[in-house]
Amino acid sequence: MVTTFAAEKLTLYDLEKSFNLTLCDCPDFFLEWNIETLTISGKEKEQLDRIKTNYLHLSKRPMLEEMVKMVVLSPLLDIAGFYQPPFYSVAEKSVKVSVKDENLTIRGKIDVLVLQDRFWILVIESKQVGVSLQKGIPQALAYMLANPNPAKDVYGMVTNGSNFIFLKLGWQDQPMYGTSDEYTLMRHKNDLYEILQILKTIGNAII
Repeated sequence: MVTTFAAEKLTLYDLEKSFNLTLCDCPDFFLEWNIETLTISGKEKEQLDRIKTNYLHLSKRPMLEEMVKMVVLSPLLDIAGFYQPPFYSVAEKSVKVSVKDENLTIRGKIDVLVLQDRFWILVIESKQVGVSLQKGIPQALAYMLANPNPAKDVYGMVTNGSNFIFLKLGWQDQPMYGTSDEYTLMRHKNDLYEILQILKTIGNAII
């Protein structure tokens, strides 16, 4: 009998047990997020400042998930160049991942899929902002495990609109993942500058 789990109900313990997934704390594993190899222009900074201003204004009231996508995520991906060739995006893509030698299947939908199944972006399935990103990390990793080409590293980003975290999944003898620091729009400085640098660096890594 095959057991099916909804991705949004998974925990990190479930993934560790079923997929032998481990957290890699080696600093060289996920260099893409903590090495500033790209600069951003003055015009890009102006655009990012506007995104932050719009978000802070609108977040005074509860923001639905679709508003988070429209106000924060979509313009951010546009500035990063993810709507231009060779990138493509797919919204609400259904994915399925199965565990070898076990009767277990995980099903779910991811909000945005970018570039040949190697960059997964997840907006936390909450009805308003303010939910911890810990809720979305296992779900994003489950989708990333569905990568059809495990020989290549895949990346993920989880956001609730105000907070962002990046993920990297690679395969050695077993699947391993790393995480970035958590970024937030609630600081005086604009963390979107660093977030854009990371997005561009990841974009270069997967082209």
